[in-house]
Amino acid sequence: MNHGYGNANGHGGEWAVEARGLVKAFGPNRAVDGVDLNVRAGSIYGVLGPNGAGKTTTIRMLATLLRPDAGSARVFGHDVVKESQVVRQLIGVTGQYASVDESLSATENLIIFSRLLGLGRAEAKRKSAELLEEFGLTEAAKRPLKNFSGGMRRRLDLAASLIAQPPLIFLDEPTTGLDPRTRAQMWETIRRLVKTGSTVLLTTQYLEEADQLADRIAVIDRGRVVAEGTVDELKASIGTTSLQLTVRSAADIEGARRLVEQVLRAPSTVSPEAARITAPMADADLITDLLVALRETGIPLAEVSVQKPTLDEVFLTITGHGVPADEPPTNGDSQTRKEGASA
Repeated sequence: MNHGYGNANGHGGEWAVEARGLVKAFGPNRAVDGVDLNVRAGSIYGVLGPNGAGKTTTIRMLATLLRPDAGSARVFGHDVVKESQVVRQLIGVTGQYASVDESLSATENLIIFSRLLGLGRAEAKRKSAELLEEFGLTEAAKRPLKNFSGGMRRRLDLAASLIAQPPLIFLDEPTTGLDPRTRAQMWETIRRLVKTGSTVLLTTQYLEEADQLADRIAVIDRGRVVAEGTVDELKASIGTTSLQLTVRSAADIEGARRLVEQVLRAPSTVSPEAARITAPMADADLITDLLVALRETGIPLAEVSVQKPTLDEVFLTITGHGVPADEPPTNGDSQTRKEGASA
């Protein structure tokens, strides 16, 4: 295994991943049904979708672990089928290599893995201790892997992928089931990976995670890409920003609503119990006019906020359903997960 990666830009220019029409079927189920992706080098690219949408199957084709039934994909310009050996030298996949031996400790596993990648004994020991501390695993460092929880194992997986930091790292739902503190820690590490030269392709069913991390997002549903763009582009695609006003006195709500509709030239909705008025806001300059009009009319406000659509709303609008975070995976993804366990 050659891990002398060099500069990622020497491996195919600005695109880390180019996929065209990827298809993978398991019996009658088309887990991936014509997926196109373009991932720019040096970015975090999010693949967002519910369980069973085809995210894991797509990743496994790009990582040379599954052969596409149709379509093609290139990693830094190298074909994933015809040049699979070259591609494997350019990528890291979490969950593949972290466990050399279940009966050995986390430290021993990382040291063995470091040595397999060509690090000297002292360097392997230093790097392992450093990574275990970064991922909050120092206290469990001497514990055998078979006694690790799912969250601890996932952190160790990512730590192992950092020993030889490859140009492209696939993270398949890296924070599922983690507590908020550990998840935030993982996010920081993922950002650091990109700052230090890697490209990250991240699958997730957490809308907040995609919002926090991804430069661009592909929304996958039922094996197809149903939307693609930056977070702001996806939010803009389903409608305008909205203005929310809360009046101090419920008695003023009707007068405030009339002014909102008159100045913003748009219909509003009213929540009487919260004394809140919400209206779409196509022109941000009109907010100043509205605030001046409210002051001149003598209507005091308790709160003013501008809300962009959430990624939840984007997902719901685009797919017609939400992201069911707790459903078991359907055939396509569960099948590849089983294969991944033995890969």
